[in-house]
Amino acid sequence: MSFDFRRKLPVPKEVKEEFPVSPELAAQKAAVDALVRRVFTGDSDKFVLVIGPCSADHEAPVLDYCTRLSRVQLKVSDRLILIPRVYTNKPRSTGAGYKGMLHQPDPEKGPDVFEGVLAMRRLHMRVMEECGLPTADEMLYPENYWYVADLLSYVAVGARSAEDQQHRLTASGIEVPAGMKNPTGGDLQGLLHSVSAAQHGHTFIFRGWEVRTDGNPLAHAVLRGYTDCSGAMHPNYSYDELARLADLYQQEGLKNPACVVDCNHANSGKRFKEQIRIARDVLGSRRRDPAVRSLVKGLMIESYLEEGCQGIHDHVYGRSITDPCLGWEDTERLIYEIAELV
Repeated sequence: MSFDFRRKLPVPKEVKEEFPVSPELAAQKAAVDALVRRVFTGDSDKFVLVIGPCSADHEAPVLDYCTRLSRVQLKVSDRLILIPRVYTNKPRSTGAGYKGMLHQPDPEKGPDVFEGVLAMRRLHMRVMEECGLPTADEMLYPENYWYVADLLSYVAVGARSAEDQQHRLTASGIEVPAGMKNPTGGDLQGLLHSVSAAQHGHTFIFRGWEVRTDGNPLAHAVLRGYTDCSGAMHPNYSYDELARLADLYQQEGLKNPACVVDCNHANSGKRFKEQIRIARDVLGSRRRDPAVRSLVKGLMIESYLEEGCQGIHDHVYGRSITDPCLGWEDTERLIYEIAELV
């Protein structure tokens, strides 16, 4: 037997009833969503930082990180909107290793998707309630998006997923900005095809239903670098690449031209400290050219309480158990520097 059906999971409606969003929290989220929307439609000059751990591996340090981030947000609110990465799904290139809180709410124990679904929703809600911040997550599995659809203010579609039809169609029904990452091979035309698909309405199968979407005008490009056929990583955040993307946007005639630059992954060659230099470089390109300034709406930065990464069983509080991240001191300095440079 190829599939062992272990147990039926609760449907999103049941999970939302167990962890409901209060009217006050819903109003708070709506207000923040409106601010974020204005950035991506070009009606606000504020700059977005989708920032936080590579993966939300443990609830306590993630909440600690977001609490610190909320204090910084108060000081930069006139220029920046900080959206913590609460990434509860972790893609794996080879399929091996820790797959995120959704699969393993306790990284040292075996998979428990039932508890993972509850943990995923609970963590996003706690960040909103206790830290007053919007949250972002990666839509690794389109069918799981609906468990947290009422909590997210930003959705990322990864490089391995952006060319997948179901991800594109699901993104077309999302009501908040959906960042479509460039494919791992770096094709910008293919990237904009993903954005275009997400911006148009579709009829398709979603969670066993025939659904119709209107299209997401806030779907946009995310540049994360690429890997060539020999396995070497290359950046694509340079001024020339950004200017080329701005031109391609105009040629395609897409709504709300926008780009977020991922400062890590192939752009940094997975050298996490390079994120600081890359952020400065991108902001320099924005100052150089009004078209690039108009296009680049924000950055993605991987950071946590402690820099670097560790093994699952090493138990250093607030250090990533997946990709290495900036530590808090570097992160705080960088946020203030970005606020000055924008």
